[in-house]
Amino acid sequence: MSLTEKIAGDLMNAMKGKDKVALEAIRAAKTAFLLAKSERGPDAVLSSDEELRIIQKLVKQRRESAAIYKENNRPDLYEKEVAEAEVLEKYLPAKMSEAELEKALKNIIVKVGAKTPADMGKVMGVATKELAGKADGKDIAIKVKQLLV
Repeated sequence: MSLTEKIAGDLMNAMKGKDKVALEAIRAAKTAFLLAKSERGPDAVLSSDEELRIIQKLVKQRRESAAIYKENNRPDLYEKEVAEAEVLEKYLPAKMSEAELEKALKNIIVKVGAKTPADMGKVMGVATKELAGKADGKDIAIKVKQLLV
């Protein structure tokens, strides 16, 4: 079952359950999928990687908005954004632990032959592709800097 199909089913469940937060978050995801498909043409199909990237983008947007609302002392909007981000995160694969991330990055560093901080670009290129959805790009970059010192 693709993520698009899962979201369509969850949308129906949220409507039946009258869960407003889940309904808004899932509708946003469905809309983003439809927009991505329509940009390509009438018969376009999104790959699972593209679907994950869209969900990641939506979660990131909500987290950033929540931070802004918190800074501006808007707890009502902050809570809404955090709740929607949590709903959307259910569609993402489980995040890697710090130990798993470090192990994966060490393997990538050996594979690309990186030795110095100047090789960070090589490592990041491979790491962001291999670890997409499993780890945040910012966390990957921080860990790569630590490992290439």
